[in-house]
Amino acid sequence: MTKSIVLLLFTTLVLSCNTAPKKAAETTSSGPPNVILIFTDDQGYNDVGCYGSPDIETPNLDAMAQEGVRLTNFYATQPICSASRAAILTGCYPNRIGIHLALGPGNTTGLHLEELTMAEMLKNQGYATAIFGKWHLGDHPDFMPNKQGFDEFYGIPYSNDMWPYHPEQGTVFDFPPLPLYENEKIIDTLVDQSMLTTQLTERSVSFIKKNKANPFFLYVAHPQPHVPLFVSDKFKGKSKRGRYGDVIMEIDWSVGQILETIKTLGIDDNTVVIFTSDNGPWLSYGEHAGSAHPLREGKQTAWEGGQREPCIIRYPNKIPANQVINTPLMSIDILPTIAHLTQSHLPEKEIDGKNITVVLMRKTEDSPHEAYYFYYNINELHGVRYKNWKLYYPRTYKSLNGREGGKGGFPAVYDFNEVNEIQLFDLSKDIGESNNVAQLYPEVVQTIASLANLKRTELGDSLRDLEGQENRPAGVRK
Repeated sequence: MTKSIVLLLFTTLVLSCNTAPKKAAETTSSGPPNVILIFTDDQGYNDVGCYGSPDIETPNLDAMAQEGVRLTNFYATQPICSASRAAILTGCYPNRIGIHLALGPGNTTGLHLEELTMAEMLKNQGYATAIFGKWHLGDHPDFMPNKQGFDEFYGIPYSNDMWPYHPEQGTVFDFPPLPLYENEKIIDTLVDQSMLTTQLTERSVSFIKKNKANPFFLYVAHPQPHVPLFVSDKFKGKSKRGRYGDVIMEIDWSVGQILETIKTLGIDDNTVVIFTSDNGPWLSYGEHAGSAHPLREGKQTAWEGGQREPCIIRYPNKIPANQVINTPLMSIDILPTIAHLTQSHLPEKEIDGKNITVVLMRKTEDSPHEAYYFYYNINELHGVRYKNWKLYYPRTYKSLNGREGGKGGFPAVYDFNEVNEIQLFDLSKDIGESNNVAQLYPEVVQTIASLANLKRTELGDSLRDLEGQENRPAGVRK
């Protein structure tokens, strides 16, 4: 055999060895990615092991963070249920689309059908879609999940405390029985919710298996750890943190079941998994509430403890593993980011979120937003996050003012605090927001004030009797 023939054979062999892995990788990641959004209720920033919890074990969430990115400055748009859920599903500040506070049973409004949800966006791309858990964007049939882009719904229409009788509290409320839905039909009314987390998990696993060969969007909206707390026997008494810790351990187990399923099916490399919460802990419930340590305050306030949330995102081979991202980001950014990753069309109507893929992939540490705006209590602009700064405007807010919360499922009574001055905090040095430096940095205050005035013109501010020029109405039932 001549040297030229030997050289030709050797070159051919080398080229074939080098190209084979590339073809295998392309086959593994072919097709649009699946999307799984896991959303808890009233979970504190400190209630996950990798976020510093000293007494709640969350091995599955910790492993998910090691396999993906952990965000340390991720915000819910408002510190309360319905508004926060509207934002993550539409990419809009909730006041832009007329959703405020928490919609109770029989509310006359809901998420307008003309707003494009993440489910509708992905369904337009051929995705199978499902929500298992809590909806809370209008309980009238006109506004329920099957009208908003979801093929399947199993769960409850609003918060799990919106029912007549709380056995632990011995209290009767003026609410109807808590309905359990399967799609558009009520199949049961719930009193004992102890198996609900398990049932939602089983539904999620079944949905994934059924759609393993097709792109899917799964929204797991856990009603827990919102009070009243319920946990199955398999986790009862398992944590060092009492019943609240038991509940978080069961949610962590649920995350583990979902991750194990996509790994077993061989689709984890092509699945984006996101874990976060709707707002911070309901501190008045004391031992039945979470912790936002080292952040200040909790649910129903714009302080960091009310809106800064744990957020973990996993997308193997696309988003680098075991990374911590300190860039300020917000739940409004999830929809446009998913749109980019799935090559979906963004809503035609104006949205507020922006694609943060380059941040998640560690190609930049700069936020695509100049600032984030913290609205609460209908349309009051309470605060603005600008780089490392957080500015607050005069307002009232709920607080225990250092008192302990309630015990045994009973809430303590909040005080209403009034703030009469502008407050500015440097979160890079003062994460607990204890040192107001507004007088030391007037130029920062002025910069943020200019940005806030532009946003007030756009979205309004009821603290200043300003109506936004770009707000859209919520849906009103017929």
